[in-house]
Parts: sequence; C-alpha cells; structure tokens
Amino acid sequence: MGEKVVGDRFDLDARERFRDRIHACMAALGALLREGRFERSRDRIGLEVEMCLADSDGSPRMVNDEVLARMATRDFQTELGQFTLELNMSPRALAGRVFDDLAEELRIAIGYADRMAAECDARLVMTGVLPTITAEQMLPGTLSPNDRYSLLNDQIMAARGEPIQLDISGAERLRGTFASIAPESACTSVQFHLQVTPDRFAAVWNAAQVAAAAQVAVGANAPFVFGRELWHESRPPFFLQATDSRPPEFAAQGVRPRSWFGERWISSVTDLFDENVRYFPALLPLLSDEDPEAVLAAGGVPRLAELTLHNGTVYRWNRPVYAVADGVPHLRVENRVLSTGPTVVDTVANAAFYYGLVRALADQPEPVWTRLPFAAAERNFFDACRHGIDAELTWPGEAPGGAPERLRAARLIAERLIPLAAGGLDACGVAAADRDHYLSIVEERCRRGVTGAAWQTDAYHRAVAGGADRAAALRDLVRRYCELARTDAPVHSWPTGG
Repeated sequence: MGEKVVGDRFDLDARERFRDRIHACMAALGALLREGRFERSRDRIGLEVEMCLADSDGSPRMVNDEVLARMATRDFQTELGQFTLELNMSPRALAGRVFDDLAEELRIAIGYADRMAAECDARLVMTGVLPTITAEQMLPGTLSPNDRYSLLNDQIMAARGEPIQLDISGAERLRGTFASIAPESACTSVQFHLQVTPDRFAAVWNAAQVAAAAQVAVGANAPFVFGRELWHESRPPFFLQATDSRPPEFAAQGVRPRSWFGERWISSVTDLFDENVRYFPALLPLLSDEDPEAVLAAGGVPRLAELTLHNGTVYRWNRPVYAVADGVPHLRVENRVLSTGPTVVDTVANAAFYYGLVRALADQPEPVWTRLPFAAAERNFFDACRHGIDAELTWPGEAPGGAPERLRAARLIAERLIPLAAGGLDACGVAAADRDHYLSIVEERCRRGVTGAAWQTDAYHRAVAGGADRAAALRDLVRRYCELARTDAPVHSWPTGG
C-alpha cells in the first residue's frame, strides 16, 4: 500500500496524503453524481449474516479458521473474533418469491457451515451476543489473525490513549476495562443492503432511520453481555463503547462516537460522506494506487478506495455505501441495527418488514421525517433497544397535522407499520404469499409479546428459579436455544419452561 507506520500510528505525512486523497474521492463522487453515471435500477437487496461458534457446553469456540478451511465456498469469511463467521448472500431483486428463495438459500448455507463446524466440535449460534461469552475471554488473542483487524485495534487504542471502558446499566450493570477492541468481536449482527438511485437515496436513508426503532423493538435478540442481563437489544450500546476511539475527555466535550445514529435528516448521500470526513479522523490511512480524478478524466469509474475504507470505520446504524459492479457505480443503504437470528425464518421476516416499511415510508407524499424531529427518532431507537417490544415510541398522529404521540411499540407495529410494510412490498412486486407469510411472523411477535430477547430472558430466569447458578443457567439457555433454532420454527412459537 505504500503507507509508513511509526510504532502503532501512521506518520503525519501518511495522514496528510490520505486526507488529500479522500478529498479527491469526494470530488470524483460529486462529478459522478452530476454526470448521472450511477446504476439506475433499484430495489436490489443483499444480506450479510454474522454468527457465533459455540461448543457443546454453549461456550465460544475459537475455531473460525479451521471451519473455513473445511469449506468449499467463498460465501463465508472470518469476522473480528475467532469464534465468529460471516455469510455474504448474493444480491437479488426485491420481487416475486424473493423471501422464500432467500430463506431456502440461508438454510442450505447455514446447514452446510454447521456441518463443517461440527467437525471442529462447534455449532453455529444465531444471536446478537452469545450469552456465555465472558469478559475474561476478551483478550487480544481472541481476534482473528487478520492484518486489517490488528491494525484497526492498534489505531483505536492509540487514538484513545487508554483502555476501553464499558459501563452499561440495564436490568443489571456491566462494568469492565479492556486492553483491546476484543469486546467488539462479541457483537454479531445481520446487515440488510438496499440498492437505490441517487435521487432516492436521501428518502430511503431517512426512512431507514425512522424504521430503526420498530426494527429493534420487534427483533431484539441480545439481552445478555458477559453474563449480565442488560437491555433487550444490548448490542448498540455495547458496540458503541467497544469501538469508541475517543479519549474520555473528548467524549465529555461532545465529540461524536464512531458508532453513531446521526444528528439530522439528509437531502443527499453526500451529506453523509461529508459528515464522515469532517467529523471522524482516519483510522486506517492506507493509500491505494488509484488516482480517482485521473481515472474519471480518462472516462473510467474510480473505486474511491480511500473513501470506502474510511466509511467502513464509521459505524452508522444506517450506513451509506458506494460500490462499483461491472464497471458501473451504485449506491446502497446498509442497515446494521439488528442482531442475527434467532432462526432463518425470523431473520427473513425481519428483512421483509424492513424492506417493505422503508419502501412505504420513502414513497409517502408527506414523509414521516417531515413530522418527526430527528431527536425523537434517535430517542425511539434507544428506547427500543432498552425495552424491546414493550417500549413506547413517538410517532406522528394519524390526523393531518396531528401532533406526535407516544404508542406502545407492539401496537404501533401491528396496527400501523405492518400494513405500511405490506403496501411497500406490494409496490416492489413481492408475491402476496411471501408478503403474508413473513409479515405474519412479525405480527405474531407483537401479539404474543415474544422476541428473541424476551425468550432468552424468560428461559434464563426460569433456570435460575429452578436452582441453577448464573453460569449454568446461561449454558442451559444456549443449549436449548440451539436446539429450538435448528427446527427453524419462529421464536414466538418456541416453548418456555423446558
């Protein structure tokens, strides 16, 4: 790459050259937008699914390299922790029987990976944070042996100048100090990608920000971190603190964290890239061999490698993505709010709800974000993380010009948002059978008040009430969770109490 490193930091010259290249990338992006050279097709989707590896006792198993070595596919790759894997699904059109097809491909891929994991005395667990992971296991040696991960760790720790501090209060309190970003590796999520045209990007991103709270409320699946019961969806506050490159005095002064909801509605994709460049110093100032302005002047399409690299170290819950496929640039919204699982069918139901709701909200003649303050959307998100399906969320009144009102998440989702999502899927051309099947799963979670997080906490407290200590209750929880997840029955139908 040609970068120069001094100790665990890049020298000033490397950072200045990277900053210059970033500005060249931004200029090239602006030119591509003005010239209308972006892919015009839309409503193409893609998924990334992160999963944990656990042993028969439910504890993390550090064998991702061994599992991958047994696989005859490149669809899986390592993630930050040696006990995690990531599956990348091929892009597809959001139409027809897309969700049934997606579910079948996921079952085949995960079943294959699970068989390979079994040869390493491991099994896959689809959850946001494996409940049995302990703080003592979060050592630098648990990171996957990848140069990029090592460099990211060195740069975050150097920027902080002191250990990572975790302090999260929920049903219980978690506090801890860590000498590396290893705690971040405990977070496993599903990412929903949606390709959009430049003129639609702002509306879709704003819609995704609005939808985030409802997604989390009905899809929460990470109630435990390092054996402590915290929020229904503990992953966002946990991830925020585990990736925080700010020294404590900067955080106290209001400097933005790299894990970020944002602070305003946008009018263009460039608003987000501009903010990323303006607010966040480069963690990985690695220069590529490409001169984006020269490529553009020659009639080519630049990869904008420095911009995309920097963008990947700003952990927005809805992230803008620039990419080039077959020589044509395109834009995507990458939705990163949800934990993985509990099952394939639950994951696909979450996808159907998200894609349908975002389409409907983006198409509204009087969009929700013109009637809802951005701060209210952010508060909704964190209220949903804390309380799950029982959260109260702020939403514009149904009457024209009506003031926002507070509604229980289950009621808001069942009565207002699922019908919207159904209409959005219809607008995309999704088959009625897919629409009804997967949205009915979301509706049943609302009716019964059961999410992955609710099931996990209920199972844990039943085990403790039966005389198990904390560690045994969590191990039993993971074992039973794995058994039920393999049936692929949606989590709202899982039995409790045994």
